[in-house]
Amino acid sequence: MKNLSLIGSTGSIGTQTLDVVRRHPDRFRVLTLTAGRNADLLIRQAQEFHPEAVVIADVTRYAEVREALAGTNTEVLAGKDALCEAAVWPGADTVVTALVGFAGLASTVAAIEAGRTIALANKETLVVAGSLIMPLAKKCGVDIVPIDSEHSAIFQCLQGEPQGSVEKILLTASGGPFRTLPREALAAVTAAQALRHPNWTMGEKITIDSATMMNKGFEMIEACHLFGVTPAQVEVVVHPESVIHSAVQFVDGSVKAQLAVPDMRLPIQHALCHPERAALDAGRINLFRLGALHFEEPDTERFPCLAYAYRAAEQGGLVPCAMNAANEVANLAFRQGMISYPRLCDIILHTMERTPVVAAPTLDDCFAADKQGRAIAEEYL
Repeated sequence: MKNLSLIGSTGSIGTQTLDVVRRHPDRFRVLTLTAGRNADLLIRQAQEFHPEAVVIADVTRYAEVREALAGTNTEVLAGKDALCEAAVWPGADTVVTALVGFAGLASTVAAIEAGRTIALANKETLVVAGSLIMPLAKKCGVDIVPIDSEHSAIFQCLQGEPQGSVEKILLTASGGPFRTLPREALAAVTAAQALRHPNWTMGEKITIDSATMMNKGFEMIEACHLFGVTPAQVEVVVHPESVIHSAVQFVDGSVKAQLAVPDMRLPIQHALCHPERAALDAGRINLFRLGALHFEEPDTERFPCLAYAYRAAEQGGLVPCAMNAANEVANLAFRQGMISYPRLCDIILHTMERTPVVAAPTLDDCFAADKQGRAIAEEYL
């Protein structure tokens, strides 16, 4: 039995994590649940899973949650600082970091310092502070097991392989809804079009990031930190079917790949059960029905955000942090219909170009760079 703290229980990863827990009540117990503003769903989750504590980050919804859970054994906390309290809850073995964006950094750091195993879905933690997070995890003796489907695939391919045997990581991408759209049409695309991902069901922010391929840039940076490779060793491969979730090429030329139907419950469950495997009622691949798999090089003129991410990874320091901050501002503005797709990309580049390269940033530097990056992006917006 593993005791879980679920940070971000009402989002896409959070709800699918609870679906895994629901199917394996003999394996998992939920100790804490946290939400940002979605008090209604948080209440329903608490009534089903009976956690020891819940956190509603939006303090204006605190009374509503407290009243709904009155008479239960669930403690109700509120405010952003309470997220860290939930992440270090006594008795928790594993913390699922399912918050989206920079907001997930503080609670992840707190969980690592408390010695909790990290089931990592918040890729931005490593994008903005990977050079600090990975040494901290090593110092604290903490395992970080990835939940992203691509990094889960890489993680699985590396099991049993000797250190130093990796030549290249093949990071697959679906290409999103704009893969074949004429370039001249990109200026007129809407958020509604971008949110129609061909293969995956995800939250709105990450779905837009997938449409711009910024998400793949984030995943490239995440892979560098998780697996100890350079940006030059991570090759993005557009694979429209999303059946090969990623692959690893070794120094002898061999390639190992992990294949599965597109279902996020699989990498979530693998992260929670590792090193074991448990049954999952997901679909199964039928190779005869598939017939063929296709692969393409990414078009960085169509998707400049991917190129920006490689540039940020090479520059290092605070540039990835500022890039992420600008992307969060621009992504939201695009979803709100305030800017066009090309403008979204422009805001990110503008912010990166105005961010100094700091050789060895601290966590305080990262928080400051996030704040400054948002200010630059909002002013330009």
